[in-house]
Amino acid sequence: MKVKIKSISGRLPEYKTKGSAGMDLCAYTKAPIIIIPGERMLVSTGIFIELPAGYEAQLRARSGLAIKKGLGMVNGVGTIDSDYRGEIKIPLINMGSEKIIIEDGDRIAQMVIAKYRQIEWQETDELSETERSGGGFGHTGIKK
Repeated sequence: MKVKIKSISGRLPEYKTKGSAGMDLCAYTKAPIIIIPGERMLVSTGIFIELPAGYEAQLRARSGLAIKKGLGMVNGVGTIDSDYRGEIKIPLINMGSEKIIIEDGDRIAQMVIAKYRQIEWQETDELSETERSGGGFGHTGIKK
């Protein structure tokens, strides 16, 4: 599938391996960005995309930065809708104990393109029963 993209950074998101689901997104900044512990920051990528209807771009933290430096995304996973045409920006948070410096071109997030379907609600007074039914968080325990 081909997707239209505009890059003012001169870089395109790219898959780093043949089996990668996510493409790396890089920071686009004129000067280094410093994020102190606990601080949130919206970081530009210089990327604009035109997704076809029925697709979304999921923005996710990079696992290496998350575990090594505590750099994550404020909202966990972000969504770029098919009708959005603005710049993709990454809402980062420093959950670590030291400042993090982001420079132009640093890989700061990943983007996964996913198909979705919109639904229509069908109101009802009853839902079908399942083995789980109303079992919530942790209802299956932690041991085998």
